[in-house]
Amino acid sequence: MLLNSILLQTDSLLLSQESIVSTEASDISVFQLFLQGGLAGQIIIMILFCLSIITVYLFIERLVSIKKALKEDDYFFHSIKDFLHDGKYSSAIDLCQNTDTPIARMLEKGIIRIEKSLEDISTSINNVGKLELSKLENNLAILGTISGVAPMIGFLGTVIGMVLAFYEMASAGGQIDIEMLSKGIYTAMTTTVAGLIVGIIAYISYNYLVSKITKAVHKMETMSIEFLDLIYDKKNN
Repeated sequence: MLLNSILLQTDSLLLSQESIVSTEASDISVFQLFLQGGLAGQIIIMILFCLSIITVYLFIERLVSIKKALKEDDYFFHSIKDFLHDGKYSSAIDLCQNTDTPIARMLEKGIIRIEKSLEDISTSINNVGKLELSKLENNLAILGTISGVAPMIGFLGTVIGMVLAFYEMASAGGQIDIEMLSKGIYTAMTTTVAGLIVGIIAYISYNYLVSKITKAVHKMETMSIEFLDLIYDKKNN
C-alpha cells in the first residue's frame, strides 16, 4: 500500500509539472518569441516586418493607380467623338489633358497627329500605350521579388536558430536540457512562419495586381481600336 501511494504521488507530481510546462508554452506570446529568438532571429524578424510594410504600401499604391486607369467614363469618349465630328480638335485635346487617365493620354497623342496617316496615328497611340503600361507596372517587380525572397529569409533565420540550438547542445556536453533545446528550435521556426506569411501576402498581391493590369490593358486596346475606327470613318467620309 505504501509503495502504491508513493507511485501515485510521483505520477501526480509529473502530471502537474507537465501541465505547468504546457501552460507556459501555450501562454507564450509572439513578442516573447521575438525576444527569445536571439539577435540573429530578431534581425530576421525586423527585416520581414519591413518587407510586409513595403508589400502593403506597394499594393495599395498600385491598386489606386490601376483603378484610376480602369475607371469608366462614357462622357469622356462621347465628348471626344462629338469634338472630332465637329472638327474641334483643340477642344478634344484640352479635354484629354484635363482627364488624368492612360486612355486620355493615348487619345491625345492620336488627336495631335490626326492629320497624319492612320498607320502613323496607330503607331503613336501604341507607343503612348507602352509608356502607360510601364507606369502601371511600376514597382510591381518588387512585389514579385518579396514573394520569393521573404520565405528564403525566414528559412535562413530558422537555419541560424537551429545551428545555435545545436551549438548550445554540444557545449552542454552531457547536461542536455531538452526543454531549452525545444524552446530554441520552436523559436527558430517562427522566422520561417513569418517569412511564409509575408511571402504568401506578397504573392497574392502581385498576382491580383497583374490580373488588374491585364484588364486595364484590354480596356486601353479596346478604346484605341474604337478611336482608330472613328478616325478611319472621318477620313473616308
